[in-house]
This record gives sequence, C-alpha cells and structure tokens, in this order.
Amino acid sequence: MIGCHFGRMFQVTAGGGSYQDGLTAVIQGCPPAMAISEQEIYGDLLLRKPGADELSSPRKEPDLPIIYTGINAADTVENAGNKGMTNGTPLTILIPNLDRHFIHVKQYQDTNRTPRPGHASYASFLKYGPADDSIGAGIFSGRYTSTIVAAGCIAKKVLQKCGIEVFSFVKELAGVRCGQIDNAKALRYTQNYKKMRCDFDPFYQEIYANSRINAEMRFLEKMAVFAQIEKEIDQIRDKAPRTDAKQIAEKYGVHHILNCPDIGTAEEMVKACNKISATGDSAGGIVEVVVTGVPVGLGEPVFDKLDAQLGQMLGIGAVKGVEIGSGFAVKDMTGFQNNDQMHSENGKVIFDSNNAGGITGGLSTGQDITIRLAVKPTPTIDKQQHTIDKYTLENKTLAAITRRDPTIVARVWPVAENYTAMIILDNLLMHYGYQAIKQKFEK
Repeated sequence: MIGCHFGRMFQVTAGGGSYQDGLTAVIQGCPPAMAISEQEIYGDLLLRKPGADELSSPRKEPDLPIIYTGINAADTVENAGNKGMTNGTPLTILIPNLDRHFIHVKQYQDTNRTPRPGHASYASFLKYGPADDSIGAGIFSGRYTSTIVAAGCIAKKVLQKCGIEVFSFVKELAGVRCGQIDNAKALRYTQNYKKMRCDFDPFYQEIYANSRINAEMRFLEKMAVFAQIEKEIDQIRDKAPRTDAKQIAEKYGVHHILNCPDIGTAEEMVKACNKISATGDSAGGIVEVVVTGVPVGLGEPVFDKLDAQLGQMLGIGAVKGVEIGSGFAVKDMTGFQNNDQMHSENGKVIFDSNNAGGITGGLSTGQDITIRLAVKPTPTIDKQQHTIDKYTLENKTLAAITRRDPTIVARVWPVAENYTAMIILDNLLMHYGYQAIKQKFEK
C-alpha cells in the first residue's frame, strides 16, 4: 500500500488499522532539542477519540500514545539537561488499540460480505482482495486520523515557537450555522475548550496527572501499564466527573460538548444532531480552521500552491469539500466585491477584506488563513439500505449493528487543525531555507 506518506521537509508516515494492534505515526523533520511529552500529545488525541460524549461512537478507545523513537533516553553527557528531548532522528508515536473485543470483531465479520454504503469497503475489497482489512474498515476507518492528530501536535508546537497559531472549531452542524466570530475570540474559546476537555477526561487525570505513565519509564514498563489499563477501561471511564453544562459555561466559558465558539449556537447544534440521530440517521456539517502569524510568501507556484496543498485535507475520510476564504461564495460576487483591496498604514500593508482567505497565487499574504471543510454525515447508520453481497453480487439490505457516531463533525475539527499544522510547517521549513539563501545574494 502506498499513499500513507505526507510531506517533503516535515514528513509523516501513517500505519495500522482500526482493529489491528494499533496505529503508528513516523515523523521526520522534527527539530532537535524540543521537549515533548506523551501527555501533550494525548491532550490533542483526547479531542478526537470516540466515546467522549453523546455525539460520538460508544467505542471506548482511550487513544493513549507512546513515544517509541526520536527522543534521548538519557542526557547525552552528564547534566546536559537534554534527556527526553528530540534528537533530530525520526520520531515514532504508537497508539495501541485497547478496546477491540471479539464481540465487535464478530459484528464486522457478520456484515462484511455486505459493504456499508458510503464506506470504502466495496472499493477496497476489489483493490486488495479477500485479505482486505475490513474489520472496522482497517486503515479506511476514522481511527487512522489519530496518527494525523499525533503528528500535527508536534507540528503545532514547532509553529508556536515561530509565532504561528493554528486552531479549529465547528462552524456548522446538522443545518445549524455559527455566525462570524472574531479570530482572536475564537482562538481563546478553543484554548479554553481544550483545557476543559483535559480537566474532565478521566484518562488524562488517571494516566498522566496521577503519573501512571511518566517520562522515566521504559517502553516495556509503559506497555505493562497499558495491559492493566486495557482491563480497567470501564472503571477509569466511570471516574469521569459529571459535566454540568451551566458550571462548565461559567468556569470555562465554553459549551460542555461541542467546540463551537458560541455556546447558544453549540446547544442548538447538539439538539438538531440528536434529533436526526434518534431516527437512526446521522448529520454532517462544516469545520473551520484558522492560521495566524504566517509570514508573507509561504507556498510555491503552480503544482505546490499553498491553497492546493490545503486541499489535500480531502484525504480526511469524511471530508468532501475544502474552501479557502470566501470559497464557493465568490461565484456570486463581482470582481470589485471579491478583490481584497489594500492600503498602507504606518509602514504596514493593511487589507480591507480577506475574501482570498490569506492566500493569493498560492502564496500567503500575511493575513489570517481561513479554511472550511465540508464533512459528510457518518455513513454507518441504523437504517435499512440497499447493498450487495461482495462475493456473489446478490442484492442485500443492511442496517448498522456496529458502534457508530451520530456525527463525525465534532471529531474532525482536531484532525483538520493538526493536518493544517503539518502542511504549514512543511512549507515553513522550505520558506526559511529559501529566504536564507536569497538573502545571501541580496547583500
């Protein structure tokens, strides 16, 4: 299988599947001397994982990461202080599957002859044959996006050091749309939402805050703890504090379930989604990603335009459309309305609007970059659908008996955020190199 590799300067290779032993992200291009912990990575992974609230699948995967390679096991010389820091070699992050039981495997075995409409199962069967990993959809499952979140967490940390912030939120769900929100306010809201999720996540508190896993432990010691955690998933989940919507809104200023930077709109989104889910169906929506602090000129012309690369987020399984700035709305504008006019103030260029979404000619303009992703409804639904027996081609009907998400939108935003970070960092590394050499000739 090819196609599981990303990047030129910041490279990521993803492997594994939904019901294999786990998933892996191998990262090249991570700078040395950077402190990174599994707790930090899990802080992003918990935003994507299933079973966290009423809008996600009841699968109980904790998505706990293990850093396997790429950091110093000890100080390189006595008292150097670089133990646990990146050393410039490939960084490998493992995400073991801990909630895979025979009862769920059997559910897939019982239905795998009849491909689920909207899933890759029919096309992947024809491509890879009977040995196709169709238990839980294999690498075509949404679980593979955990590797993107893990790698993107590293990318975001590098970008923040360079003054660049990447954040994302739910813009629309089940037909309910959030109005225009100031980017600075949306960033603060998203940061508060992430803090709330860490504070209320029982695995974050049990495993990391209580140091059941810590940086002093070797890989095999960590795996021994993971073997214990696998048996304690239900007990740990039961320790989760009750999420009182009013108290969370008062303390954190966020909605208790959904990362939408307007609490009232978020509540309407949840109600609309639950109404659809009650019928056995699912809901789609829109995720918005914003990047601030990007230098002017990021990106390359023709085939490697920055907006074209952001379009690669169609690779996120549930994403069916990507737009930059005003996107498809430009079809209803005139040139005068669409053009982002500019003027100078105190030696700085100021744009009067940002219909281009911070990118013109495939290069960043220095404005905030705005991306929106159209996320389809979850294809696994509890409604009778027409399908076929993929071995005999007999006509069949199918309704989901496996675990399912009422919507994927609430879990896609951290994937989009971290995928965007990977794209921006990959371009930033090239940009810094190009500008450094250019300056040699300008002197």
